[in-house]
Amino acid sequence: MAVVSPKGVIIAAVFLHAATTIVCGSDSVLKLERLIPPSHELSLAQLRAFDSARHGRLLQSPVGGVVDFPVYGASDPFLVGLYYTKVKLGTPPREFNVQIDTGSDVLWVSCTPCNGCPKTSELQIQLSFFDPGASSSASMVSCSDRRCYSNFQTESGCSPNNLCSYTFKYGDGSGTSGYYISDFMSFDTVITSTLAINSSAPFVFGCSNLQTGDLQRPRRAVDGIFGLGQGRLSVISQLATQGLAPRVFSHCLKGDKSGGGVMVLGQIKRPDTVYTPLVPSQPHYNVNLQSIAVNNQILPIDPSVFTIATGDGTIIDTGTTLAYLPDEAYVPFVQAISSAVSQYGRPITYESYQCFDITSGAVDVFPEVSLNFAGGASMVLTPRGYLQMFSSSGSSIWCIGFQRMSHRRITILGDLVLKDKVVVYDLVRQRIGWAEYDCSLEVNVSATRGGRSRDVINTGQWRESSSKSNYTSDYYYLFLLLQVVLLLLHLRNFRFL
Repeated sequence: MAVVSPKGVIIAAVFLHAATTIVCGSDSVLKLERLIPPSHELSLAQLRAFDSARHGRLLQSPVGGVVDFPVYGASDPFLVGLYYTKVKLGTPPREFNVQIDTGSDVLWVSCTPCNGCPKTSELQIQLSFFDPGASSSASMVSCSDRRCYSNFQTESGCSPNNLCSYTFKYGDGSGTSGYYISDFMSFDTVITSTLAINSSAPFVFGCSNLQTGDLQRPRRAVDGIFGLGQGRLSVISQLATQGLAPRVFSHCLKGDKSGGGVMVLGQIKRPDTVYTPLVPSQPHYNVNLQSIAVNNQILPIDPSVFTIATGDGTIIDTGTTLAYLPDEAYVPFVQAISSAVSQYGRPITYESYQCFDITSGAVDVFPEVSLNFAGGASMVLTPRGYLQMFSSSGSSIWCIGFQRMSHRRITILGDLVLKDKVVVYDLVRQRIGWAEYDCSLEVNVSATRGGRSRDVINTGQWRESSSKSNYTSDYYYLFLLLQVVLLLLHLRNFRFL
């Protein structure tokens, strides 16, 4: 079949004509169908990408690209208060809604049976339970398996029936326990802006059969946690080890009420991205916060309160809805904001929030806040970047989203400050970067294959062409199946006429 590219170049494609047949022996006929329908045309770039993906399979090397995960949810704690994605596990693949969490290292989902697992969710999603017996590819991870002790954030142990078990305890007092399963994760790998293939990979994840605390409540119930930490069992580590993703991932979380956003295993490219180094040898994404400024005035806070030398340091965590400061930083922070808006309204307390009843209703009366990090990187927060708004009796009540952390000296930067930004976690260079961005817009992502940087892929283009990409990936696997059939026929010394 001849394919005409948009530039008029005629490509001789390796797609067999529908009328071609292969005769095997005296009475066996194998009919070959056309791989691409006659009515469809592929560009030169699409054909090259198609061949490149095929060559990777023929050479038994992984097909690298951008792994794309959809984003749902929102940052507003009075609406949703979390961001989640969908992941497909098992054979046949089943879909699960899991919270995006850079503060933990393991992907886990609720399994059947489960004690304390919620059955319904107020997020208007259908909760699912993974059944190991219903997946033809599922296998239990035994206690002797080296993967059983490869993750330092879990309390791994051995159950009476020799299953590798785990226990997670979270900062809010909730927890989960269960055992590890080895199965397949299915996902979309974007090869170019117009081509995606359906991929799958062996994957170890947690099968939760006990949940406690807030995990039991239906208000924000999801099917599990999507751990994106640095441990060897995290999503990014397992896929990168197999050559299916780079050791860098990015997200852009929409801050409005509709929420959503973008999350990719790949690097979102923004020219205004600033970076700060990660604190080495830490289980979380620790960074060196050095000072906080309100209205360009550095607050009188001892920088040591933000470091691991005197506490748990400063952590970037998408699994946290708000942001938290230790007492030594929280008090001067709130005082500075109160002083800046004292002439526009009165301070009030709403639940656990420090709020302000602003008669004008204008958020612009609040000052700009700057979080200053090692390496010269600053995260500038507009008022909407650190406030939550409520309306009451004609007035606008604005509440500071930063909370006091009295019992621990730790600073946690959650979705409150991470929203409306491109955030890049570069595990190769051990750094985190960010840039202000409208997350409803398309982004450019740097793809990789075999550890090398490749083309820049545009999310808007690949999502607009998703229907074409899906059809292309289906035919891609038919093509691979055809290759196997031909090889088997050749090995049996069939005669081709």
